[in-house]
Amino acid sequence: MSVRTRADLAALPGYVPGRSIPGAIKLASNEVSLGPLPSVVDAIAQAATQINRYPDTGSGELVARLARKLAVNGDEVAVGCGSVTLCQQLIQATCTADDEVMFGWRSFEAYPILTHVVGAAQARVPLTDDHFLDLDAMLAAITPKTRLIYFCNPNNPTGTAHPRAAIERFIEAVPSDVLIVIDEAYGEFVDDPEVPDGMDVAKAAWAAGRDNVAVLRTFSKAYGLAGLRVGYLVAPAAVIAAVNKVYVPFAVNAIAQVAAMASLDAEDELLARCRDIVGERGRVRAALIELGYDVPESQANFVWLPLGERTAAFNEHCLGQKVIVRAFAGEGARVTIGTPEENDVFLAAAGSFPR
Repeated sequence: MSVRTRADLAALPGYVPGRSIPGAIKLASNEVSLGPLPSVVDAIAQAATQINRYPDTGSGELVARLARKLAVNGDEVAVGCGSVTLCQQLIQATCTADDEVMFGWRSFEAYPILTHVVGAAQARVPLTDDHFLDLDAMLAAITPKTRLIYFCNPNNPTGTAHPRAAIERFIEAVPSDVLIVIDEAYGEFVDDPEVPDGMDVAKAAWAAGRDNVAVLRTFSKAYGLAGLRVGYLVAPAAVIAAVNKVYVPFAVNAIAQVAAMASLDAEDELLARCRDIVGERGRVRAALIELGYDVPESQANFVWLPLGERTAAFNEHCLGQKVIVRAFAGEGARVTIGTPEENDVFLAAAGSFPR
């Protein structure tokens, strides 16, 4: 090819989505197995009659709904094409090539990819031996170049989550000019009373004069809209203004906006599904431990099996049983909590894996 592209992209690994194989049970992408609610489908069908018009580029009605729900101002909310797009906008809004983004590792797979694409440096801080973000090590790794810290809580893919006291100590120790983003893609699945709602933490920080805390959430998981791509960011108005300056116009389509609002209308029913998933998560984890697996306590809609060098073999074994898990070679496998029937098939596969 004669066209000159960025040479550094040759070494950049692409984002690897969860696999889909016809006839197999997919437990690789942390999707909710149950389909959308009828009321949401009806709203989508009605919105489809208007797709000859451009969507509201600012998602104004959805932003207003979220602001009322979260008791914040409208200029403190931004909506994006999935929370992953907002992750990229946050890097673009805070970093140049001279700056650095920090995150635990392993954590959300897109963090390093998006950081590289934007052109900033990255600081990957290893997790603790018990699969938590190492907050002390992250604090020690902050330099004058650090501009943005992703705090994934619960962490993807380990499912571990920090209590409020630890998060608040971390926030107090981070320099005030470094933006801390509490990524709560799985916050609706938390059942540990010690793990806080990130909005409560952020509001307390703002009240104390800390304007460097933001919260990132998505409609893809608990709300079951993974196929429509809607996420949102809550942050001080100055941060939202900067993030919106790097927004791609019309990125959140009209159907996605309507579906998100319909999902908010049906929130009680959707969150009841989350409670069912939490119950299944406990059952699956207990069964895996009984089978002899090491499984950290998860606060998300998945469990983590730190299998190390046996990960690839476990992945292939599950595929042979028509179960798709998310394998991170040499590290472990993340397994989404599906329906009871899907989970039983996975447990049978895990039980027949040579240990």
